[in-house]
Amino acid sequence: MLSKRRWDAIVAIVSTVIAVALVFLFPPVTAARTAIALAAIVVFAAAYALIGRDAVEPPRAAWRYPAFLSVAAVAVGIGAGAAPFMAMLQTLAYPLVWVVGDSRRRGIGGSAVIAGSVFVGASFGYGPNLQSFLAGATTAVFSLSFAIAIGLWIAQIAEYGEERERLLAELTAAQGQVEALSRERGASAERERLARDIHDTLAQTLAGLVIFAERAGRQSREGQTDAAASTIATVEQVARDALAEARALVARTAAVPREPAFAAAVERLVERFRAQGRGAIVLDTAGVEGELDRETQVVLLRCLQEALSNAAKHAEADLVEVRVHVDPGGTASLEVADDGRGFEPDATGAGFGLDGMRERVALAGGTIQVASTAGHGTTLRVQLRPAREDAVLDAKEEAS
Repeated sequence: MLSKRRWDAIVAIVSTVIAVALVFLFPPVTAARTAIALAAIVVFAAAYALIGRDAVEPPRAAWRYPAFLSVAAVAVGIGAGAAPFMAMLQTLAYPLVWVVGDSRRRGIGGSAVIAGSVFVGASFGYGPNLQSFLAGATTAVFSLSFAIAIGLWIAQIAEYGEERERLLAELTAAQGQVEALSRERGASAERERLARDIHDTLAQTLAGLVIFAERAGRQSREGQTDAAASTIATVEQVARDALAEARALVARTAAVPREPAFAAAVERLVERFRAQGRGAIVLDTAGVEGELDRETQVVLLRCLQEALSNAAKHAEADLVEVRVHVDPGGTASLEVADDGRGFEPDATGAGFGLDGMRERVALAGGTIQVASTAGHGTTLRVQLRPAREDAVLDAKEEAS
């Protein structure tokens, strides 16, 4: 719908054009009729400014529609009776009646009233004769038919627009709910992963410390000083291991470095695990050529963190080879291979963190492969496509 300012401009311009054309191009037979026709234009414009303008946009007072329709019908009828050219005032009257009425019923009824006033004015303005009746009836019927057809069409378009706006609002709200649910699901998955890590590392180590401490106390009470000293040394070593596990857990849950260069972030992460001294790590980032978005970097770095942690904690690997590749188009791949003791992927326990990695990669639209055999090491491969490529491929799959 047009705003008040646009309707102001339309009414002013069209009224001025009709008045100028009436005076200079299509003047009535007498000056009196010209004055009456010009007065009708002024009355119509005043009715819009004083009554109809505030009903163009909601909220609309109930009295404005019948008041504007009455004054507009009188102005159009008197104008058409004073000069046949004044029937052009219908070009303003019909659309304003539909806009101010704001409903199909009022629009059709108001159009009928305007058409009736045109018929009466045109029929009796130059005398009640057959020619005047035919001219007035023809003008009224054609203008009414055209006004109703256009009004219904525009009303349908307006309703369609309102329906689309409503559906868009519902879709936006639904998307917000989906995002909230996704965040909640991600947070829940992260809490579960953290709980598994704590259970598999700190909880088990602390349980072992309790057992060793009880043994050392019992040996000390029984006078077994050498055995108690040996157990205390074991407690110290287990405590150091627990401290290292806690630091590794903090490193895995810390925020990913906000670096634009993905290769630099990978090197920094690898250095963290090298500092633990649990085997050599060989890093190859020569294949990093393109740039990655923030989400893809997070997924790859989290997967690398988990893979290095597993290699050090479970596989007892002496050598870990890390290869990272990013092509210019944004497709990224990560490969982590170790020479550890391996495992059977189908019989994996939750402690390896593979379930969390699979969920994270799946949400990013990527693929993950784990190849491992007991006694022959493990190889992890992750591949992620750029977001725009995922969208194109999904669209092709839906189309097919």
